[in-house]
Amino acid sequence: MINRKMDFHCLVAFVIFAALASTLSCAYDPSPLQDICVAIKNPNSAVLVNGKFCKDSKLATADDFLFTGLNIPGNTSNAVGSKVTPVFVDQLPGLNTLGVALSRIDFAPYGLNPPHTHPRATEILTVLEGSLYVGFVTSDPDYRLVSKVLNKGDVFVFPIGLFHFQQNVGHTSAVAISGFSSQNPGLIVVGNAVFGSKPPISDDALAKAFQVDKKVIDEIQAKFAMAK
Repeated sequence: MINRKMDFHCLVAFVIFAALASTLSCAYDPSPLQDICVAIKNPNSAVLVNGKFCKDSKLATADDFLFTGLNIPGNTSNAVGSKVTPVFVDQLPGLNTLGVALSRIDFAPYGLNPPHTHPRATEILTVLEGSLYVGFVTSDPDYRLVSKVLNKGDVFVFPIGLFHFQQNVGHTSAVAISGFSSQNPGLIVVGNAVFGSKPPISDDALAKAFQVDKKVIDEIQAKFAMAK
């Protein structure tokens, strides 16, 4: 009798957990209620879904679901030595309501895709060329770095919302493709958010947060201001 009660309680707990998991998953990209919803900017005779207006499905064409040019290397001649080419809903309107997206990331030798987070998506990355040092940091209270050096053909996952990075550790160019569990993953780059916000965060607040002199903060903020 006791075992049956325990089994029942475990079943109830499982059902509640499954329901909560389903609810939480819907907090990001809701499941589509129609086959397609090609995003358009013209609101006339359209319905707003997931932040985009939907084209009449009868007027959708194959071009609405096509993106070309991902084979073209991105320009990595910048301060960090990397270039992300996104294929999100803004670049591929047919992605609207489908809950997926991807991007190409090009790296110059020793180039870096700086620490950042995608607030609305998990990212899965595969290396096409070169070697990348990648990692993410767990949340409070651990702040544990989970990292690995990836080679061609390796795959790595960055959990939703966690800060992560990728860096080319080779003396030749590197290329990776990333998939996302959202049509619009969002992007928060740590350095830009902290030191390049508009208006800027008080240098006194940042000096206390980073436990450095305000002059150091002023110098960093000035660099980010010049980069805009």
